[in-house]
Amino acid sequence: MPLRTVTRSAAAFVLAAGLVFGLGAAPQARAGEPADPAGSAADLAAAAEGASAPAHTGCDPIAGTGCLLPFPDDWYTRPDRSTPTGRRIDFSAADLPVSALAGATDPTAWNRLDGFSPGSALVLTVPGVDPAASGLAPITDIGSSLKHDAPVVILDEDSGERWPYWAELDANDPAHRALLVHPARDFSPGDRYAVGVRNLRDASGAAIPAPEAFARILDNRLPHGDPLWERQQELKPVLRALSRSGVRASGLYLAWSFTVASTTSLTGDLTSIRDDAFAQLNGAAPSFTVTAVTDQTPDQDPNIARVVDGTIQVPSYLSQPGGPTGSVFDRGPDGRPAQLPGNTQVARFRCEIPRAAFTTPSQAALYGHGLLGSRNEVGAGNVRAMAGEHDFTFCATDWIGMAAEDQNTVVTALESLSTFPATPERAQQGVLNALFLGRDLVHASGFASCAAFQTADGRPLLDPRAGVVYDGNSQGAIIGGVLVAQSQDVKRGVLGVTAMNYSILLNRSVDFTALQPALDAGYPDKLRQQIVFQVMQMLWDHAETDGYAAHLTDHHQVLMDVAFGDHQVANVAADVEARTIGARLHVPAVAAGRSPDVVPYWGLAPIHGSSARGSTMVVWDSGTPPAPLTNTAPLGPQYGHDPHSDPRNSPVVRTQKAVFLTTGVTIDVCGGAPCTEPPAG
Repeated sequence: MPLRTVTRSAAAFVLAAGLVFGLGAAPQARAGEPADPAGSAADLAAAAEGASAPAHTGCDPIAGTGCLLPFPDDWYTRPDRSTPTGRRIDFSAADLPVSALAGATDPTAWNRLDGFSPGSALVLTVPGVDPAASGLAPITDIGSSLKHDAPVVILDEDSGERWPYWAELDANDPAHRALLVHPARDFSPGDRYAVGVRNLRDASGAAIPAPEAFARILDNRLPHGDPLWERQQELKPVLRALSRSGVRASGLYLAWSFTVASTTSLTGDLTSIRDDAFAQLNGAAPSFTVTAVTDQTPDQDPNIARVVDGTIQVPSYLSQPGGPTGSVFDRGPDGRPAQLPGNTQVARFRCEIPRAAFTTPSQAALYGHGLLGSRNEVGAGNVRAMAGEHDFTFCATDWIGMAAEDQNTVVTALESLSTFPATPERAQQGVLNALFLGRDLVHASGFASCAAFQTADGRPLLDPRAGVVYDGNSQGAIIGGVLVAQSQDVKRGVLGVTAMNYSILLNRSVDFTALQPALDAGYPDKLRQQIVFQVMQMLWDHAETDGYAAHLTDHHQVLMDVAFGDHQVANVAADVEARTIGARLHVPAVAAGRSPDVVPYWGLAPIHGSSARGSTMVVWDSGTPPAPLTNTAPLGPQYGHDPHSDPRNSPVVRTQKAVFLTTGVTIDVCGGAPCTEPPAG
């Protein structure tokens, strides 16, 4: 049901009353809508009919603590008949966090979306709240979030389902202590959710009263002239939905609703450039050039006989010729990415051909590199070992957008949200580059037709009948889920030390400590940083697994390898991914007593027997202590050895991966026990 809107005069009254302040610039009337990229006839017709009321002005008054709190919130959307959800994000520069270095944020990229991230945390402030006294579901007891009297209720209004979550106070911010409520599995794309927060208490056990504005909405029949009257009317369906789920209005601290972006909104840009680029091939292999062939003796490398370097020509949909770092999509009249005339991307690749391929043609595989790295990671010892042990030819290209050459762009994006779209948009071009590399690996006129991929007497070193598979680690798994979901050639992939949703991962990763100063410079207030993470995630979804997880396993299979206590990629975010994609879990996952959870790996179905088809998750334990239970990184000697690289360096793990990639079956290589490995030396 479309939300009604608050008049400009009402919002001005609320502002004058001092009920909104803080996160954004001072709330102000919108100077005008940003250009609507859809530009559809439906939009024009709706406007002509007066079907869409003016957008909300200023910050949502219900919480009285600042713009974009609570978050996400349909207050910051407007009706739009042209979108699958019937809504469109409607941020103004006044709503969004203001960079201390670069000023206000341009909201254009966000206002193309028809809802919020499926992985978004709910963010609100509750002064004095004590999570234990309130009975909030902690990270160690997700199941308690579904109790009938749980203090936070998240209700899918479309399905009527209560949604699981865990709640935590932001441990990085002693001043505000934002309450973060994380979905235990991603919200469903396109659905609308009602949130009810109730019966909160402080450390003494005393009840915390509702914010003044929400209390007036809840407890009074407001007259038409009241500045909160229209907000009261649009919250009535939310309160009714919560009431049907057993949440009475009495005791509510806050209630609101939000809409999750549709699959079309989340994946549409990448799908459109994929379809256009492959249509240009007209069934042919992508054009490529081999620039170097390096043969190696067994003394030089016992696993790899030949290294092939080269380039592939890929249509570029970025705004600058050649798509250098910092480029965003060029967009056509329909709002989708468009190719400037003749614009191409030169995607550099490296392939490592094993010695075994000179006896038996090898399995072609794409490899995805780690954080801000390069294609040269395909030459790492563990990748070469797997190639040699199991006859795989691994090929990689740079994940442009998140490659070594993009480091300065990423730093700038943390300092200013206005520059952030360049990161996920260029990363989507990087996925397209990898998809073209995959096509050359399987096409009869691709690499198999080239002497660099043949023996001296012309025999093929690749087996095109086996297709192409995917293996990536860390960032290569976080982005790799997108590649697997979007590929028409890759059917199976291994996502090593994986997770999704950077907005969960960043605070919890030791890697982010090097980038934190850039965020601190742009957004020194820690409460604003939590909003920045969630706003970024709305665009990150287009270039990392979070935006594709709902349908990742519709036609593809993935094996998730997780390192228990990982210092770089938080296990809790891997669990969210596994629940979202429906992966089954190798059990026992860890030895008794290793997990701090009341129910370890809550919500994950176990694998029964010694093997399983379909998507799975295996936890590898090399003795590292569990990660912090707060949203902080495992810094300090008490957290022991970082196991992030341990799984890929294990021959046993590589055997399990190889079997999965070639057959789609996860075999138990741990003898019915928890999977353990000594730390990699």
